[in-house]
Amino acid sequence: MKNMSSIKTLGDLRKAREASPETFPHRSVKNEVRDNLIRKLKAGDALFPGIIGYDETVIPQLVNAILSRHNFILLGLRGQAKSRILRALASLLDEQLPYIAGCEIHDDPLAPICPACRRRIAAEGDLTPIAWLGRDDRYVEKLATPDVTIADMVGDIDPIKAARSGLQLSDELTVHYGLLPRANRGIFGINELPDLAGKIQVGLFNILQEGDVQIKGYPVRLPLDLLMVFTANPEDYTARGKIITPLKDRIGSEIRTHYPATRQHAMDITVQEAWLSRGAGTGHIEIPPYVREVVEEIAFQARADRKIDKRSGVSQRLAITCLENVLSNAERRALANGEQLVVPRITDVYAALPSITGKFEMEYEGELKGADNVARELIRASVANVFAERLDGADLRRVVEWFDLGGTLQSADTSSASDLLAQARGVQGLVELADHLKVGAQAPAPALASAVDFILEGLYAQKKINRSEDRGYHAADPPQQRRQTARTAEREADEGLPLPGGKKKYYN
Repeated sequence: MKNMSSIKTLGDLRKAREASPETFPHRSVKNEVRDNLIRKLKAGDALFPGIIGYDETVIPQLVNAILSRHNFILLGLRGQAKSRILRALASLLDEQLPYIAGCEIHDDPLAPICPACRRRIAAEGDLTPIAWLGRDDRYVEKLATPDVTIADMVGDIDPIKAARSGLQLSDELTVHYGLLPRANRGIFGINELPDLAGKIQVGLFNILQEGDVQIKGYPVRLPLDLLMVFTANPEDYTARGKIITPLKDRIGSEIRTHYPATRQHAMDITVQEAWLSRGAGTGHIEIPPYVREVVEEIAFQARADRKIDKRSGVSQRLAITCLENVLSNAERRALANGEQLVVPRITDVYAALPSITGKFEMEYEGELKGADNVARELIRASVANVFAERLDGADLRRVVEWFDLGGTLQSADTSSASDLLAQARGVQGLVELADHLKVGAQAPAPALASAVDFILEGLYAQKKINRSEDRGYHAADPPQQRRQTARTAEREADEGLPLPGGKKKYYN
């Protein structure tokens, strides 16, 4: 809208609207959002910046719901950007909206519904002062909790206001407005809708269908102008869950969200959300792509693991907080060793366990195994997958043979880059494998050390070598140990003891 600063009274607004109806249109919120969406679609503008991975799935359904002027609900597990989508709807509102100055429900100056505003206009006429409401102030959000009351949502009669003004309780001016009326002429979002008590859900019937609310037991009707949007977990949003069926029936569109479909989408989200710019205090930061991929793969592995509860889901916050913790551990190592280049390693991912274990709920089998052990298995499986992709076709035999011949290498997440490389250069073919990661022998020591660490962890993840708890790498099964194991098994079988698998060998 234009020339808003010059419009200060109801009379100014009337003249401006008569002179330029298209500049100051009179329309409902749903029509306003629809019109602004249409304008963005025609211009080819980004509809919801920052929402990644939904272009072919959620966004088209969302557009359809808005074009249909529907109240809608987003169904999805935690960490699927539901709240972010709701808040992004404010970008589809006009930049400024005129309302009667001082009105609690931001009443339309040309079509007031508030009793106090109608009386005020009758008394002041065209001199009634006008204020302007920004688009961000027109989005109101409420997290549904069991303690929310009808008075919180709709409103109540205020006896103190009645006493101070000398009014009867039945007078409309004694109403204390709740969240819904205060969101009038805007967007009202409720997160986790099924968590509202049943009687509160019933209280939403009128606003969804008839477009009005009723206050307490008095015949006060407010035809509110609202776009209602909700979020919920699919498990709760069923007939057997905590949603009332008539309320579900009144919601126009039901849109399902999902986790990132590809690792690249997940990486883009993590880079957007994670705090990775640490400032100049710790030097330059360089996060290798294979470390980013491993972190994202952990979330994908967790969502498919049978030891983790699928109904609870695994939020994208797992990857975000994990990458932040990985970088912090690398930062700590660089500070301790006086390194100016901060490069995370796979060992830093294991050090980031506290940022992983709290992000999923476990099934019974997982509870028995323990969260730390489950998380370690997820990391190992993730490293194995990324390693297989990154070093596909690489000749690993020389490195494995070196360990099979009795070689060992000791490392830790606190080892400096120079210490790790000094040991790695004694392992035949190990440093050369970094070329497959596009890290040459002339790369900075922290970058090369990170590549070497990834190769060692990849070999361990694929069970080609073994690793002790104190990060000592050695052969997966040395030849002497293999021969000794075979002789022991044969001897025990001759004595009638159980073989591996529970079988016994007997002689007639």
